[in-house]
Amino acid sequence: MAKFASDKLVIASHNAGKLREIALLVEPFGILVSSAADHGLPEPEETEDSFEGNARIKAHASAKGTRLPALSDDSGLEVDALGGAPGVFTADWAETPGGRDFPMAMEKVWNALQKTGDAAPFSARFVCTLCLAWPDGRDAIYRGEVEGTLVWPARGNRGFGFDPMFLPLGETETFGEMDPSRKHAMSHRAHAFQLLVADAFAT
Repeated sequence: MAKFASDKLVIASHNAGKLREIALLVEPFGILVSSAADHGLPEPEETEDSFEGNARIKAHASAKGTRLPALSDDSGLEVDALGGAPGVFTADWAETPGGRDFPMAMEKVWNALQKTGDAAPFSARFVCTLCLAWPDGRDAIYRGEVEGTLVWPARGNRGFGFDPMFLPLGETETFGEMDPSRKHAMSHRAHAFQLLVADAFAT
């Protein structure tokens, strides 16, 4: 895999929070970060049934649209008792006419688990797949995971998404209760970035 040799990187996202998080992660490497939204790019339709597929769609759309290297992130929650759902449709489970409602989505997941007839603990994992794409069509995929179980009722008001119902293995606090710096150090995104840095950014 060719090392990252540019001083500019486009984050293939319109999510301001994700842009800030990634900018901090690459800041030590002297890389100037911008977003797909900064370049006026539309959000591409995610039509694949895998995190890797959708990450590639987003990264290549931004690389092609800006002629700069681009990094995308496709993430979600996989619940074993639900056959891996919500998976790539994690955000869709939270969609409402008025926007995303994750308390509702967490309740939807828990209700679906009750219908399976399975008993707790309910094993699950957060998955983060990064795709680093170049304008010439090359790309590299980095996948990070964090294993845990789901708890109910949800606990904590830190984090976002499904964090309050996710208890990492070996921990007593959910991602929703955990200090953000501690969560970021062990998260699926942190694992994926460690692989990215070791492969593409390390000298």
